[in-house]
Amino acid sequence: MKTILIPLPCVGFDPSEAAIPWQLFCRAGFKVMFTTPNGEQAVADQRMLFGTDLGILTSVLAARQDAVDACLEMQSCPEFCSPLAYNDVNEAEFDALLLPGGHDKAVKDYLESTVLQTIVVEFFNHTKPVAAVCHGVVVAARSIDPRTGHSVIHGYKTTSLLKSQELLGYNLTRLWLGDYYLTYPEITVEDEVRRALCDRNNFIKGPPALFRDSPDKLARGFVVKDRHYLSARWPGDVYTLSFEFIKMINAQR
Repeated sequence: MKTILIPLPCVGFDPSEAAIPWQLFCRAGFKVMFTTPNGEQAVADQRMLFGTDLGILTSVLAARQDAVDACLEMQSCPEFCSPLAYNDVNEAEFDALLLPGGHDKAVKDYLESTVLQTIVVEFFNHTKPVAAVCHGVVVAARSIDPRTGHSVIHGYKTTSLLKSQELLGYNLTRLWLGDYYLTYPEITVEDEVRRALCDRNNFIKGPPALFRDSPDKLARGFVVKDRHYLSARWPGDVYTLSFEFIKMINAQR
């Protein structure tokens, strides 16, 4: 049985980007394990989960009902309730790594963890399948391989949350949510990821992200695959990301 590791922050992970892949991985027969900074159960971004304070934009910005249902189911599984601490992760025990996103300020313990970045480097060095979506790509971008002095995705093609998407979320809600949608007000996800690449043109934006994908509308989703690395932009790509990642994992020897 293949075993997938999903790192999460203590608070603020995106429910769609963690729970839908978890659900599909489990249905594919994989074992899924979780890890958090301190080994305590993670808490999803409640605004994304329940639409709190989003008002008339709830249906546009919050998690869809399928993601809410998947997240509530995930939160009851034993592996989610008893995660490993980052320091206790042994890369050799896992076959693949998924890096979900989350944009609330609380996710910085995930985005800035040097322990987690070391884990990501180990997965890349052993060419195990790694998938990242939205802010999860920032974790990969910040994971510096000491052998090269560069990010593990330095020579890869990738996508991530687009600057246009991030600024749209901010501008739609800034009057009452402030900079909630800007995890780092000084730099967007896309700009930081581009800086980590050997060629800024290796950042692939993809088609306009207008609608979220679903099992029967996978054409709406967009991913970039480069060798053993798979990336996506936002919750609207997670079904496409998950199904493609399952194929990659099953093809692994």
